[in-house]
Amino acid sequence: MRIQTIRRSLSKLYVQVLIGIVAGVLLGHFSPDLGAQMKPLGDLFIKLIRMLLAPVIFASVVVGIARMNDIHEAGRVGVKAIVYFEVVSTIALAIGIVVVDLLKPGAGMNIDPSHIDSAAIASYTHAAKQHGMLDFFMSIVPSTVVGAFANGDMLPVIFFSVLFAIALARVGPRSAPLIDMLDMFLQAMFGVVRIVMYVAPIGAFGGIAFTVGRYGIGTLKSFGELMFCVYFTSVVFVAVVLGVVMRLCGLSLWKFLRYIRDEILITFGTASTEAVLPQMLVKLEQLGCRKSVVGMVLPTGYTFNADGTSIYLTMAALFVAQAMNIPLSLWDQLIVLGVLLLTSKGSAGVAGAGFVALAATLSSMHRIPVAGLVLLLGVDRFLNEARAVTNLIGNGVATLVVARWEGALDLATAKAVLDGELRPAARALTDARPADFDATHAPGRQAH
Repeated sequence: MRIQTIRRSLSKLYVQVLIGIVAGVLLGHFSPDLGAQMKPLGDLFIKLIRMLLAPVIFASVVVGIARMNDIHEAGRVGVKAIVYFEVVSTIALAIGIVVVDLLKPGAGMNIDPSHIDSAAIASYTHAAKQHGMLDFFMSIVPSTVVGAFANGDMLPVIFFSVLFAIALARVGPRSAPLIDMLDMFLQAMFGVVRIVMYVAPIGAFGGIAFTVGRYGIGTLKSFGELMFCVYFTSVVFVAVVLGVVMRLCGLSLWKFLRYIRDEILITFGTASTEAVLPQMLVKLEQLGCRKSVVGMVLPTGYTFNADGTSIYLTMAALFVAQAMNIPLSLWDQLIVLGVLLLTSKGSAGVAGAGFVALAATLSSMHRIPVAGLVLLLGVDRFLNEARAVTNLIGNGVATLVVARWEGALDLATAKAVLDGELRPAARALTDARPADFDATHAPGRQAH
């Protein structure tokens, strides 16, 4: 009986990923050179997922929008999503500023900017030059449709997908065969995702082993205060802000976190929310969200709703100022917040992209030396995990909020799934909501 219980536990993805993370930490700590060589394992897993993102996002958005009864609904959902993203991101930025001002993790380091070698961050500062507001808006429109798919650029793919979906919706009933074919294609892509997820524990193992082996656990001691501030603030933001938001939606945050625990652990191991985007699309639709809302809000949130990155960016910018004894007035900090509202966009999905956004912020302010980013190089990878997980949870909650706001969330189904009374079927998304669940696990209860 005990052996069967162990086997059943080991068959669960989150247990396998957790084992991979622990094994990676141990290898990286006790054999740093070997641990650092495990980086290709993590990179390969993320590469496998990224090859699927463009077609999955395209099919999800097109099928969802094209099947809306009213095309104006797509615009309404988009506006509501953007409003929510901006409000919550601003709250995250403000919380980051308040905590770093109170705890002052950089105070006492007394770093002389003239003694810093900025060669190590040259690639980030170069990338930051193409991270302005105008460049951001220009990047939304792809030079070619094929190029957007080939490069895997999320925002241009979403932009083209929305236009294509609107065009199909305007064609009317004649477009039904093509939409059905895209829906079948989407189901096949989710089947590929399920196959790829078998190697998720190996990817998490490789990512963590590289991080610990390359930078060492000793780095955590040197930057312990900053690490504590970022992780503490992220936990408070999720528990308090997102907790209140979920309660207003009539759902439990803690049950939702348990529901997406596989995705949380994979994100923590790979430091990239892209690694679980296809799985999140599936789980949110199985939770009772209308497919059209999930397909539109979740991918868009990866660009516009960077809650964890927002927390990190404000704290990192002020940390560098404190470490260099650069006093910042309240007005200066408000300017930092305003600039970050713009530069933080587009940095939620990929590990390291937040560092480019930070370089762009400091470059545009001319108040805090960009060279100060060197102070964060060693610890940045450890902070990636915190902001990636926070981004993931934030985008999941955002999708539920917009769906509830739009009347596109089956609240009874959501509660039943989170309570374990209904078990999501282990298959890809479909349009038929009741068929998505195994009602045999809910005696005396009908699926909604």
